[in-house]
Amino acid sequence: MAGINHLHKIEEINLAPWASFSSKSRGRIHPEPRHPYRGEFQRDRERIIHTRAFRRLEYKTQVFINHEGDHYRTRLTHSIEVAQISRTIARALRINEDLTESIALAHDLGHTPFGHTGERILNRLIADQGGFEHNVQSLRVVDKLENNYHEFKGLNLTWETREGIIKHSSSPDPAILKEFNPGEPPSLEAQVIDLADEIAYNNHDLDDGIRSGLLKIEDVEDLTVWSMARERYGSLPSSDRKTIIREIIRRIINLLVTDLLENSEKMLSQNSITCTDDVRNAQVNMVSFSDEVSKAHHECKHFLRHRLYNHYRVTTVSLKAERVVEDLFNIYTAHPDTLPDFYQAMIPENGLERTVADYIAGMTDRFALEEHKRLTDPHIGL
Repeated sequence: MAGINHLHKIEEINLAPWASFSSKSRGRIHPEPRHPYRGEFQRDRERIIHTRAFRRLEYKTQVFINHEGDHYRTRLTHSIEVAQISRTIARALRINEDLTESIALAHDLGHTPFGHTGERILNRLIADQGGFEHNVQSLRVVDKLENNYHEFKGLNLTWETREGIIKHSSSPDPAILKEFNPGEPPSLEAQVIDLADEIAYNNHDLDDGIRSGLLKIEDVEDLTVWSMARERYGSLPSSDRKTIIREIIRRIINLLVTDLLENSEKMLSQNSITCTDDVRNAQVNMVSFSDEVSKAHHECKHFLRHRLYNHYRVTTVSLKAERVVEDLFNIYTAHPDTLPDFYQAMIPENGLERTVADYIAGMTDRFALEEHKRLTDPHIGL
């Protein structure tokens, strides 16, 4: 059987010097012996996949509530799409695919039910307790809330995976970042996740928006990013509507990933990056779009925010979701005995409001709606 030393040699052969090597990981909070035939970041990925939090992403909102349709993206399918895009980028840049995928699969573990609506309400409700931010919550999930081991709380992931989670597209409290060298760019693997995440959600939200009827193909065809993709890959052949939608999304993703790779390779060369220390000491992220594509990408984000996320059909559902989350929070804080035993036991250490936020954040859309009905409908239980 090939041992861990063999895996380390494969990394040395295949990875670029600026990649994160599992043999050089900064380790885990609770030291563990190395696995005989799995690398450290591979173990992280597999621990994440086997969590309850990961499975619950199947029933957490991306844009459309789960019961609105079987084919819309959920937090789970979104995370898988981010992992797929990020693996492609990581392989092309010759950085660590296992670490990249671990961060991708974990980056939304702390997301609330009902998408960013749930996050916004919880942030307001516990503002005096430090607020709520889903990246910070994702780190809480892997560090404290998942309990699969006798020896320690959480998953005991490597420092590198945890850094990628907490530094993902956010600026949390410096006290939280203290362990992860605030102000220092994260690994290239973590930098890849930031933009793979944006590529994934921009394009699958375009896709879902068109399929829902809230957006029109003609609206998307007016976007600069589609004009650039059409110029690079040619006009679309005549076909049925569903195939046209798929082809538009495919070509935009290909444009963005290709530009990201070309520009990142240029950045690595121009900044004379030869090792991970150079990445950490750089003043800017090495993984980035060209200026032209970045501008087109942000135009697409602006379009989605105003034409899809703020569409009355989406905001109407969001208003209902706000009430569900706030009602649940008020009931649990007023009556802590309605919490499961596991969470009641956490109150002395974490405080009542933070514990309630932990419980609500872990809910799926479906469970939150059922729990709200159970606790507020006078006909239930009579």
